[in-house]
Amino acid sequence: MIVNRRVSSQQPDEHDELEQHLAGRLNLPLDWPEEGGLTVSHAARIAAAATCDGAYSQAANGHLIDLFAALPLPGTAEGTDFWNRIRDAGGSAAWNIHPANMGGPFFDRMHDANEGGIASRVLSFLEELTQAQRADVAEAIGSVLDNGTIGVTGRYAGELWLRDAEMSAWRVALARRREFETVDDREHFLEAWRRA
Repeated sequence: MIVNRRVSSQQPDEHDELEQHLAGRLNLPLDWPEEGGLTVSHAARIAAAATCDGAYSQAANGHLIDLFAALPLPGTAEGTDFWNRIRDAGGSAAWNIHPANMGGPFFDRMHDANEGGIASRVLSFLEELTQAQRADVAEAIGSVLDNGTIGVTGRYAGELWLRDAEMSAWRVALARRREFETVDDREHFLEAWRRA
């Protein structure tokens, strides 16, 4: 469910959509428990603050999963052929994303948490490709994308896949940078721009 969420509502006496959703879902009044200190309304504000940091990276990670899900699955006849073509087209760079090297728990960790391992591998893969290799990889990817579902096929579709994967991985990497940022770092940034 997508709700219009603000850290606090515009009017002091007005509850925002997340607060109302939690109250309805939990079948509890927003001020429950009365005089209890932490209320349903407070829990909604805590939830909103917690998701602000992780949601952007998790959405980009989810999109990376969707991109890989559009490709043939490892362990199938089509998948074995496809991933061998990627390895041949991408050379040593392809080992960054090849199932033989990236299989196992990588996608589970990314799906269950805010994992940047796949994003790092995608960025390393794309950085190491030569222009000729990138064109060959795009051709291989585009040849397996479903034209009926996606609307394009061939090298152009593969190029779109690569660009999308690159930007999604970049978003994950950039969001993970914030994990190491302190309140002082943020204030230093704001102050520098105020004085600019």
